Amino acid sequence: MDIVVLKFGGTSVADNEKLKLVSQKIIKLYEEGYGVVVVVSAQGKKTDSLISEAYELSNNPNSRELDVLLSTGEQVSISKLSILLNESGYSSISLTGWQAGIYTNMVNQSATIEYIDTKRIKEELNKNKIVVVAGFQGVNEYSDITTLGRGGSDTTAVALAAALEAKHCYIYSDVDGIYTSDPRKVTNPKKLVDISYDEMLDASNEGAKVLHNRCVELAKKYDIPLISKSTFADGVGTGINNKIESQKVKSIVKNDELISMTFCKNDIDTIAIYKILLENNVVPIEVINCDENMELLFKSNDLTKANHIIEQELSNPNVEVTNISRISIIGYGITNDSLILKRIINCLSCAEADIQKIDVNNGKVRITFKKLISNEILELLHSNLID
Repeated sequence: MDIVVLKFGGTSVADNEKLKLVSQKIIKLYEEGYGVVVVVSAQGKKTDSLISEAYELSNNPNSRELDVLLSTGEQVSISKLSILLNESGYSSISLTGWQAGIYTNMVNQSATIEYIDTKRIKEELNKNKIVVVAGFQGVNEYSDITTLGRGGSDTTAVALAAALEAKHCYIYSDVDGIYTSDPRKVTNPKKLVDISYDEMLDASNEGAKVLHNRCVELAKKYDIPLISKSTFADGVGTGINNKIESQKVKSIVKNDELISMTFCKNDIDTIAIYKILLENNVVPIEVINCDENMELLFKSNDLTKANHIIEQELSNPNVEVTNISRISIIGYGITNDSLILKRIINCLSCAEADIQKIDVNNGKVRITFKKLISNEILELLHSNLID
């Protein structure tokens, strides 16, 4: 029996009507003779709501207990979907992370999957059941619940696809594939037929929200064909695979969810503060050293925890916090094409943007700005760089 893994995000399972659409996608593949394993996220913005509730109780919630709380969102989704499938006449069973045999390391809120015991899932598939697994969660060696961090359900799906040697892994969301840029930010984005693992990984790392970076890493490692599709529309979607086309810009990502924290160097020990942050599982994505100041860049969802740590460790810290933007231009080998680089610089010159720095490597060009910028610069770059 060929196995397929299907993953549905929070918008796809947000209410009972949408769950019915999801069930139709599942039933179609089941009736084609596949063994179907479904991974689902929490409904809608449930995880954000649970986080907010936890922080209403504590400025620094206990990490273990926070994972116990956050894992409940996915458990609601899997039980409701399985109830619906059974009511529709298709035998289904829901499994939490630990019931599905997903074992992780000891890190809370950002755990890494170490191995998957597929015995229970295979037993249920052999009974011709549709298996519905809670994404985003696993269990550590002490049988404590852990969660995998933002986008963790994508990672769950690809890890299961690898462990089960699935034929395909479908990632369903509210968009019908991977576009050259965010359709909400530019007027004429183009849907890609294919994008390579490396290009997709760069896009995910730079803030594109269609696929989580760790899921792409796993797919590349185990050569799992990914297909990004829409829950709400029919169509072929976009394949994420090991195909690499000629040198051209494939994706332009604008990330407005970056926080710059600037410290006076006289007030801090750079290595010491970095070490403290790491010990508390807060990882600055970049450190910028200047003559008088040190700047740390964070993802915006790390700000509350980073602020709490810094206030605890530094007496009267003199910290300037700024929300900034970064635009990343991604495509295999584009930095070997002088025409592409000239077009980028010409666009930035025309926009008169307040640029902090430009990073260049073989797969991407990153422009970091000193403040939040409008989408006009993104639109200008997209219209000049995308064929």
